[in-house]
Order: sequence, then structure tokens, then C-alpha cells
Amino acid sequence: MTKELSHLDVRGQAQMVDVGEKAVTRRHAVAGGRIRLSVEAFELLAGGNVSKGDVLAVARIAAIQAAKRTAEWIPLCHILPLESVRVEFFLDAQHSLVECEASVTATAKTGVEMEALTAVQAGLLTVYDMMKAVDKGMVIENVRLIKKQGGRSGDFLRNE
Repeated sequence: MTKELSHLDVRGQAQMVDVGEKAVTRRHAVAGGRIRLSVEAFELLAGGNVSKGDVLAVARIAAIQAAKRTAEWIPLCHILPLESVRVEFFLDAQHSLVECEASVTATAKTGVEMEALTAVQAGLLTVYDMMKAVDKGMVIENVRLIKKQGGRSGDFLRNE
């Protein structure tokens, strides 16, 4: 089965998708990702001993702000009236990882997957920014859509 790319017109040029005829429905998406830190950097972050302040609190605010401004970051995204953005961080001491999960909800004509993915990226980039003095070798990885609900294309649940 071949799916058409909705962001390209018949000549292959970029376009913003016309959602004018789509029904307004409740949309929900969850995205996740992680940042791998050195043991030293992870211990500083986990212990709350970072001179710049509470890294995860700042990263949470950055993620929420980014979700609300996704259309400014991603050129063909629609501006959406977000109803809820929730961002959680989970510490994995065994692997020196910080996991980020963003959950976004809106009642709109198009989905909120990009808002959830943007939130995760911004949250993880903020962790990097605040920890880079200790560890410039951090790696952001495994950023992905975990699930989505609502819309014409139906529900999606990643099997991990």
C-alpha cells in the first residue's frame, strides 16, 4: 500500500495541508526520548547539585513552551489550541539516562504528534544545555511517537 505525502502538491512542492473540511475531534499523542549522560553528570543531576538550578524543572517548562510553539519551529504545522501538555522525566541510574515523556491533548482538526515530539526534543535539549559544562558527550536518542489517538488515520500504539 502506497500512501501519498500530504505536505506535497501534485508538482511535488511543499504545502500546508488543508484541514478545512476535516471534523474537529479530540486528539492525543504521547512521545518519548532519552538523553545518555556520563556517570558524573547523571549523579550531579540526580542529586540536584547543578549550579544552574533544577535541571528537570527548567526542562519541563522548556518542553511545555516548545509544544505550544511547534508551528513556529516546524514550517508546515498548524497552530493548535492545546488543552493539555504534560511532561515527565524518569531517571535511570543504572544506565545514566534521563527519559522524557510528553503527552499532548487538543480538540482540533489535526493531530498533536508534532507537538509531543517537539516537547520531548526541547526538554532533552534543555537538559543538554544545562549539563554541557560537565559532559559535552551526552547523546539524545530514541525520540519517537509512542501513541496517538483520534483523527482520520486512527489510533497508533508503538510496540516496544
